Amino acid sequence: MANLSKKKYSKNISQITHSLETHRQFAKKNIKEKINFGIFAFVASSAVLTVLVLLGILVKGGSGVISIEFITQMPMSQMTEGGIYSAIMGTVYLSLLTLLFSLPLGVGAAIYLHEWAGKGFFVRLIRLSIRNLAGVPSIVYGLFGLGIFAATIGFGTSLLSASLTLALMSLPIIITASEEALKAVPQEFREASIALGATRWETIRYQVLPYALPGIATGSILSIARAAGETAPIILTGAAYFLPYLPGSLFDRFMALPYHLYILSTQHSQTAVVRPLAYGTALVLIAIVLLVNAVAIYIRYRSRKNKLW
Repeated sequence: MANLSKKKYSKNISQITHSLETHRQFAKKNIKEKINFGIFAFVASSAVLTVLVLLGILVKGGSGVISIEFITQMPMSQMTEGGIYSAIMGTVYLSLLTLLFSLPLGVGAAIYLHEWAGKGFFVRLIRLSIRNLAGVPSIVYGLFGLGIFAATIGFGTSLLSASLTLALMSLPIIITASEEALKAVPQEFREASIALGATRWETIRYQVLPYALPGIATGSILSIARAAGETAPIILTGAAYFLPYLPGSLFDRFMALPYHLYILSTQHSQTAVVRPLAYGTALVLIAIVLLVNAVAIYIRYRSRKNKLW
């Protein structure tokens, strides 16, 4: 009887020891998990903090020069006075023309790749080329635009050459975003449409594209926002150092906010005098990019809200 009690006692002690060990290991894992999530939270917060610090610096340095006159006046006295109206409008023209050239080509390519081309070596080669083009540095696009559009075709350094160059640079993003938007439309929509007698093009035109349009618009707007902030390609293809007037045609040179900011910050002979103008220009450029991104986010929000599947 005594031996039986001793065995039972030993078994209970063993179970308690095992439970304590399990609890200790669980507590250790829990601490590790908290540390890992803490690191992730710090990394995520540091990105937000960086944006806030950047905006704070720009607001502190540029808020003093932001006014109606700064937005609506042409630059004067070698850019030491006046506003940035010609740079703002040059950026707007450039962005709209870039969108005009790149959107039809990008959406058309995405429709071909996803709806028509199927699978094969040629299609894989096209997709690989698109991914590689997305990683090409912007200065290389600038050199390409200078050689092809400005010199070979004869458009010269102009608004047209710069917008065509930026359109080429935006194409990989628009194609990829459009293809993803087309993939998100359920296959059943296509099958039901064809079963009811519609042709393949009618199915794409009336059943697929309307549902994919918000995704396509979001990707296109984000790509244009990126293009609007590019400096290297437009330096080589059409942006001017100083122009106190707007371009009269597609073949004229133009001012643009990113290049204007670069000039004021690094190349101007009186950098100390024009520094507040540089901060103000950066603030306006950031505000335009944030506004464009906000439009894209709103379109995506509306799209998710109205989704039927």
